Amino acid sequence: MTTALLDALRSAVGPAHVLTNGDLTAYERDWRGRMQGKALAVVRPASTREVAAVVKACAAAGAAIIPQGGNTGLSVGSTPDASGTQVVVSLTRMQAIRAVDADNLTITVEAGCILQNLQQAAQQAGFLFPLSLAAEGSCTIGGNLGANAGGTQVVRYGNTRELCLGLEVVTPQGDIWDGLTGLRKDNTGYDLRNLFIGSEGTLGIITAATMKLFPQPVARLTAFAAVPSMEAAVRLLGLAHRHLSAGLTGFEVMGQFALSLVVKHMPQLRVPFAGMDGAPYCVLLENSDSESEEHARQRFESLLELAFEDSCVLDAVVAENLTQAHDLWHVRESIPLAQAQEGLNIKHDISLPTSRIPAFVEHTDALLQREIAGVRLVNFGHLGDGNLHYNVQAPADADGKAFLREQEPRVNALVYEAVAQFGGSFSAEHGVGQLKTAQLERYESPVALTMMRAIKQALDPQNLMNPGCVLATN
Repeated sequence: MTTALLDALRSAVGPAHVLTNGDLTAYERDWRGRMQGKALAVVRPASTREVAAVVKACAAAGAAIIPQGGNTGLSVGSTPDASGTQVVVSLTRMQAIRAVDADNLTITVEAGCILQNLQQAAQQAGFLFPLSLAAEGSCTIGGNLGANAGGTQVVRYGNTRELCLGLEVVTPQGDIWDGLTGLRKDNTGYDLRNLFIGSEGTLGIITAATMKLFPQPVARLTAFAAVPSMEAAVRLLGLAHRHLSAGLTGFEVMGQFALSLVVKHMPQLRVPFAGMDGAPYCVLLENSDSESEEHARQRFESLLELAFEDSCVLDAVVAENLTQAHDLWHVRESIPLAQAQEGLNIKHDISLPTSRIPAFVEHTDALLQREIAGVRLVNFGHLGDGNLHYNVQAPADADGKAFLREQEPRVNALVYEAVAQFGGSFSAEHGVGQLKTAQLERYESPVALTMMRAIKQALDPQNLMNPGCVLATN
């Protein structure tokens, strides 16, 4: 059966694009190195019809399929198991920009299109595609849709789900659903598009998408502010919403320890207010304006005046040009790399009602520091939409590998119980993958889990699409 399947796959996509030998680590190991699998083959189709042929061949052979984009996910959502029987279907050859509809403000792209290339195509057409992630130079729009990725612009434009108007999908049976409408209103039955977005390749393979475009802002200003507490950061967010309205396109929070890691490991970067007394957090704000730079700056400066009067800002700098703005954003975007250079850490991608974030942070910081002496907390993220990357670093003198091995289950339990207590979610933008299936079983309601399993069974009765991802395999 294996030989027959490999022959069918080679017939579908060409022998050069069915990889079975050599170093396949780039496809078989997740980006963080948490899991190393072994694929029967890595198949690289170049068209939707080739994807459909590959799926039909796998379905006939009963072989599991692992859809994969840029393989930059953080929850082990596109990695084969160690059995050597699963087929990785890599969409990276499907990179075409199929169409730009300027009047409809849409762009249709194939799933393997790298996010940065999509951004650039939109810009060349005179528009903005606002999805922005640290991995945008390597992640693909198919993967972004599969995980419903977030990023730094969610406060204004929403997650990837809100940016999508239509999908093309290959079903687990190898049929092609063409749902690539650019319609903003279409109430013809169940919303299949949103069913596949965020399903992490467990219900079908997204092969193309029609995405929203937006007018380019006339001006974009960035400020970096030191704040006296997380409560003050939330108050500043409220002021920004009221004063800037839809002009608020970015609102990031960064703890001082997170910033200290940037200072330590990237000394070439200038980090404003690093180590400032009385300022445990800094905030990065972005204001986009459709009128003029002068108008944007006036509104921004007026906001900061109100913030100083309210005592929710201790000090602030406003970028004078695009280079300075880029430098400020680079500080924020360098935190994950600086943390990695500091050593292994326990990552949490959580969301909470914004109003409850200060109480959650105070409670959970104290809890972890009491339970694990010397633990260091790397807290940063998208405060504007309630999403924190609440990461836990080993004590300074501890062995990182040993810390993860001995403490990760305990730390996860403490953090996720606190998240549930404060009405939040254990997975905000990174997905469930294989890494968090136990948490889904623990924290999702039995009714929701029953509905999810019913959908999976109805669409993929053979359980061939990314088995063990999202829903645990019993």
